[in-house]
Amino acid sequence: MDHLWAPWRSKYIQEASKGKSDSCLFCRVLEENDDEGNLVVCRGKNVFVILNKFPYNPGHVMIVPRRHVPSLELLGESEGAELFSVTSRTLRVLRELYSPDGFNVGVNIGRVAGAGIEQHVHIHIVPRWSGDANFMPVIAETKVLPESLQDTYKKISQRRSICGEEALDR
Repeated sequence: MDHLWAPWRSKYIQEASKGKSDSCLFCRVLEENDDEGNLVVCRGKNVFVILNKFPYNPGHVMIVPRRHVPSLELLGESEGAELFSVTSRTLRVLRELYSPDGFNVGVNIGRVAGAGIEQHVHIHIVPRWSGDANFMPVIAETKVLPESLQDTYKKISQRRSICGEEALDR
């Protein structure tokens, strides 16, 4: 059996375990009035879009329901509809901004499925390019990101159309 190692993710695991509390990161971010500091791209009626603080690639975002639920089937019809319409609009914007060769779009439900924040379901979108998984993380334990989180935030947050007509000002 071959193994694919992703040692750069250890920083995420270490950060996630530091100062761990019973509070939910996503719920805390919703309560705060610092969207830029928290990397919140936009807020909709039922969902919001936030950059992943430890991205696999530039443009790695998460679409998060406002309501604190651990799984998709617990969302109401309007919540689910907005979740997926915002996901579609986000894909469109990321395609325009970054011209990726593809995307990984996924939902990890439960710790064993890889959920880092298992009590608050969310969708990950990771833009992908041919050759974006190279030798640097394996040999040098270094993930090469060609853009800062702040630059990514500025690019994507200017595209308020992601949250559509549901977009709310903070």
